[in-house]
Amino acid sequence: MAAFNCYKKTSTIIWLLLLSCISVSAQNNNPDLLHKPWKAYWITAPGVSSNGYGVYHFRKNFEIASKPVSFIIHVSGDNRYKLYVNGTLASLGPARSDLFHWNYETVDIAPYLRMGKNAISSVVWNDGDLRPESQISFRTAFILQGASATEEVINTDTSWKCAKDSSYQPLSPQLVYSYYVAGPGEFVDMRQSTNNWLTIDFNDGGWNKAQPIFNGLPKGAFAYTDGWMLVPRPIPALELSTQRLSKVRSAEGISLPASFPENKTAITIPANASTTILLDQTFLTNAFPTLVFSKGKEATMVLGYAEALYINEEDNKDWRAQHQKGNRDSIEGKRFVGRKDSIISNGTASQQFTSLEWRTYRYLQLKITTRNEPLTIDDIYGTFVGYPFQLKAKFNTDDPELSKIMEVGWHTARLCAIETYMDCPYYEQLQYVGDTRIQGLISLYNSGDDRLMRNAINLIDASRMAEGLTLSRYPTASPQEIAPFSLWWIGMLHDYWMYRPDADFIKNKLPGMRQVLWFFSQYQQKDGSLRNLPYWSFTDWAEGNGWHNGIAPMGKDGSSASLDLQLLWAYQIATELESKLGMQAYATQYKAAADILKATIRKKYWDAGKHLFADVPEKDLYSQHVNALAILTGMVTGTEANGLAKKILTDTSLTPATIYFKYYVHQALIKAGLGNDYLNWLDVWHQNLKMGMTTWAEISDINNTRSDCHAWGAHPNIEFLRTVLGMDTDAPGFGKVKIEPHLGTLKSANGEMPHPNGMIKVQYRFENNKWVATIELPKNTPGYLLWKGKRYELKTGQKNVLTL
Repeated sequence: MAAFNCYKKTSTIIWLLLLSCISVSAQNNNPDLLHKPWKAYWITAPGVSSNGYGVYHFRKNFEIASKPVSFIIHVSGDNRYKLYVNGTLASLGPARSDLFHWNYETVDIAPYLRMGKNAISSVVWNDGDLRPESQISFRTAFILQGASATEEVINTDTSWKCAKDSSYQPLSPQLVYSYYVAGPGEFVDMRQSTNNWLTIDFNDGGWNKAQPIFNGLPKGAFAYTDGWMLVPRPIPALELSTQRLSKVRSAEGISLPASFPENKTAITIPANASTTILLDQTFLTNAFPTLVFSKGKEATMVLGYAEALYINEEDNKDWRAQHQKGNRDSIEGKRFVGRKDSIISNGTASQQFTSLEWRTYRYLQLKITTRNEPLTIDDIYGTFVGYPFQLKAKFNTDDPELSKIMEVGWHTARLCAIETYMDCPYYEQLQYVGDTRIQGLISLYNSGDDRLMRNAINLIDASRMAEGLTLSRYPTASPQEIAPFSLWWIGMLHDYWMYRPDADFIKNKLPGMRQVLWFFSQYQQKDGSLRNLPYWSFTDWAEGNGWHNGIAPMGKDGSSASLDLQLLWAYQIATELESKLGMQAYATQYKAAADILKATIRKKYWDAGKHLFADVPEKDLYSQHVNALAILTGMVTGTEANGLAKKILTDTSLTPATIYFKYYVHQALIKAGLGNDYLNWLDVWHQNLKMGMTTWAEISDINNTRSDCHAWGAHPNIEFLRTVLGMDTDAPGFGKVKIEPHLGTLKSANGEMPHPNGMIKVQYRFENNKWVATIELPKNTPGYLLWKGKRYELKTGQKNVLTL
């Protein structure tokens, strides 16, 4: 964990992209570009496959009389692009979305320009059939539009030159787990690469003129074409940070200096030799790896990337044995399996490989085989990439391990957020609704930045099928439907409404919510219970009787308490949203539907003998999931809820929730009055730390988990602030603050969290057998403290000191 702390100290933030990417709504000085066809053309390379794998270079030289104060452009590409001005990276993207909302970046490139001749260049690539599942595509293309007549001198058209980079080929990953959809590795033969093509002096006389496709079209503009509907990027530019690798864990065939790789240190591999070096970042990261090397003509270098090493059990027929990872800090008796990039040297000095896309790794393996000439590795390092969240929350107690859980949770959340939220950065990079609901609240509680959450709500809304259901994940090239995830999207609407002062944003989503509920109504029986719901009814990766593929048990009649309760919760939320923001007729309709369903659930699933809700009407299967949902939906209240909550904790016949669904189980236990025990429910997070994890595993089985980084398990970063310190909203838009701490056995705790009006700060100290609470609310923000059933009104904009 010490090395993980070092991550934050040694990363040097490159704010270049953060400063250069600006808001279209604020800075676009030509509003016609939002509504009328652009003068710039989408361009491509002539004679190449429109959808096949390929890497392409586009460039244009131009002159300006003087260095400008600003020079604003709009830029996009398909699949992806990196834009350079006079050899300096100025933008990368586009932020992932779909063809109906194809993002373009707005960039002020003035800082990179000079008086006289300039070069603007872009590398554009299409991963073809191997492209990431999250990558929607129309065809290989690039576009750049100047914001005004001054900048239009560099609009993309036939004045641009282009060439295919034949040095690139895709590498299909060979991994232990079969479900990997995050794109190929790169095979780069530097002998076929084009040198210095980014510079002003490069001679592109042998390059082809770019081939126009059609003019850029902002969303809503009329034209007889298909393709991309351009919209401004709704999120800020990414954070990029130089990140040195920390240490060498093993080296075969070479003796390495102590300064390598933490400091830039050249190493030389002799001719006709082989070496394998295992490097350890000491924490999981997302980064663009860079390898700088010289000489060594025809030498091969293979960069491998792994979250963890696997125990040597590949010959064991038991699949679980083959998937074991053990303690992530340990390398003895383990094998390396991971995504790879491969490079062949052309023998010149100062060659450089930086992957087109970022990689996820803790361990980086460098395998080198030289031919007739020694190879020098001049440097190897990474450039961290992530959504530019800034941590504003604080959480401190007299238990130092809780601080580690908070720290690792935030690191996990950051690695699962780049251009969208992601379930995991290594294997899928997909924005699933179930994960995203939790990730959005983590963002609000820890940073106060709601832009990625808004973007997620919009994207999922845009994914809806004609029958009313949203997709389970979006953006995605292959549709996948998880019906209950559409209900969690309704939960996201309520979360945003309660914590952000932007009711109109949620009001505009109510038509989509109505369509989701209409879909579910088609599968409700007269008593309101769902039957034979189509698609994948995923609830949790739980393992128990009747569970399979994440689906909770189904009764013989095709019904499920888990599904009925999730629908009930959605009806309850929808009733509130419609009554406050929408139409009273819908509020009445949804309340009536909720009342019918609530009565049916009690009659159909309640086992009076066991004092539990069953998973199925046969009342022979039980789970934490169903009974937690029963508490959350008000099926039981008061002492009955408290008793049920205690059975959730103690009855071993209940199928237990995994790290993901513990979010809802914990909420239920807290609602039932057991919040002071919250810190006793963190066993799986303590186990993660003991296993050397620097991010939270996908499932509770840490040894056999596929992904080492799933932010759906980072919900203690919500509950430390909301439950332990007690900071929560008590009115839409966070219009009123409720402070209700659950301190358990702690003797001191303090922290703060962002609020739309400022910061909420709390401090608790147990002195002389009494608690002293110091609470500070932002100005113009009413609130109260609730302590042992007694309410204390708080003054805004000043410290409130209370002896309890």
